[in-house]
Amino acid sequence: MTTTDTEPTTITITVNGTPESTSARTLQAWVDARGVLPAALATAVNGNFVPRSQRARQLLAEGDTILTFQPIEGG
Repeated sequence: MTTTDTEPTTITITVNGTPESTSARTLQAWVDARGVLPAALATAVNGNFVPRSQRARQLLAEGDTILTFQPIEGG
């Protein structure tokens, strides 16, 4: 038996305060599943900001909390 044999197909995460089930295993997969432009969304997982360039490396696990917000631009 491998580790993947025991992993659930969906996990429950909290998104902006609302519980949500997802099959996404990375933050990038979760953003892609939302159908939004990646540049139109800033993200944090468990209170840590995750830059767009790092979303594919950010694994999601049962109980994680995602916070989304609009990116701040300008100067």
